[in-house]
Amino acid sequence: MFSKSKINEPGPKATETPTPSPLSSKPSSPAPTDSKLASTAPKAKPPASILSSDLHVKGNLKTSGDIQVEGQVDGDIRAHLLTIGESATIKGEVVADDVVINGRIIGRVRGLKVRLTSTARVEGDIIHKTIAIESGAHFEGSVQRQDDPLSTTGGAKPKMPAVASDEANS
Repeated sequence: MFSKSKINEPGPKATETPTPSPLSSKPSSPAPTDSKLASTAPKAKPPASILSSDLHVKGNLKTSGDIQVEGQVDGDIRAHLLTIGESATIKGEVVADDVVINGRIIGRVRGLKVRLTSTARVEGDIIHKTIAIESGAHFEGSVQRQDDPLSTTGGAKPKMPAVASDEANS
């Protein structure tokens, strides 16, 4: 990359863009730091995607990141952290590691951690590992605890038909 002779020469300093790093007397140090930042940059968590209150989405949303919904979504949502705002309405299945519901969901909710705040309105089943329901939340449906609620097969559901078919064959 850089050598001491090039750093001390006035010519390369003028042509190189990173003028602060050659002055720091450790020119090789900033370059690995920059590459370390570049290697950690994909690991760094990007900010949540926000769907504003005037947005109406028809279709499914899928991300490994975070989503904050303030508008209306007619479709399924899959995310890491999903926050449903007070003015939001979701019509479809919601699957996320962490779900915070302040608004309305019509459909199934699957999450490792599900939290219904006092303004939440849920019409559908909730499949969770841990759940918290604040006083004032409106919920119509069933609640089922599973060790792996994010799996689409659902741990107990395939076992029930398999047992029924085994009994029929006996």
